[in-house]
Amino acid sequence: MATENKNLSVYDKSTLPNAKDFRFGVVVSEWNEEITEGLYKGALEAFLDNEVPASQIIRWNVPGSFELIYGCKKMLQTQNVDAVIAIGCVIQGQTKHFDFVCEGVTQGIKDLNVQTDIPVIFCVLTDNTMQQSIDRSGGIHGNKGTEAAIAAIKMAYIRQQASLAHDYKKQPLLASGALQIEGSPLKLEE
Repeated sequence: MATENKNLSVYDKSTLPNAKDFRFGVVVSEWNEEITEGLYKGALEAFLDNEVPASQIIRWNVPGSFELIYGCKKMLQTQNVDAVIAIGCVIQGQTKHFDFVCEGVTQGIKDLNVQTDIPVIFCVLTDNTMQQSIDRSGGIHGNKGTEAAIAAIKMAYIRQQASLAHDYKKQPLLASGALQIEGSPLKLEE
C-alpha cells in the first residue's frame, strides 16, 4: 500500500504558501461517518494550523460518496472558493457496488478539475476494510484529510499564481519589477 510507510499527517509548514487569504470548501459524505468526520477533523486542523480563518472554511454535508460530485459542483458554482476538498469513504463489500461508486466518484472529481478553474481535491478513501480506513483517518498512518488540506493550499496557490501570470502584461510594474496589485507589491515566482 502507498501509505504503509508514510504518515499522511506530516508536512513541512515552512514550505507552504501563505494560506490566510484563501477560502476553502469541504464537502463531506455522511456515509461511514466515523471515518469522514476523522478526515474532516484532519483537514480542518491543517487549515487552522496554516492560518486559514475558520470563517474562510465552508463545510457542506452530502448523503454518500457518490453525491460528492454534485456537492462539489454546487460549492464551486456558488461559494467563491479557491479550492474544494471532497471527503468520503467507500469500503469494499461483497458486491460490485464498491467498484461502481469508486469509479464514478473518481471520474466525477476528475471531470470537475478539467471543466472548472477551481481545484477539487480527492480525499475519498477506497479501502478493503474498515480498519484500513480507520488507520488513514487519524490512525496509525496519520490522516488523509490533513494531506488533502495541504494539497488544497498548494493548488489554490498554483491557481493564484497562474492567474497572475496570465494577467501579467495587464498589470503595472514597480521599479523593482514586482507587480502592483491593489496597492501592494507582489512578485511572481517562477
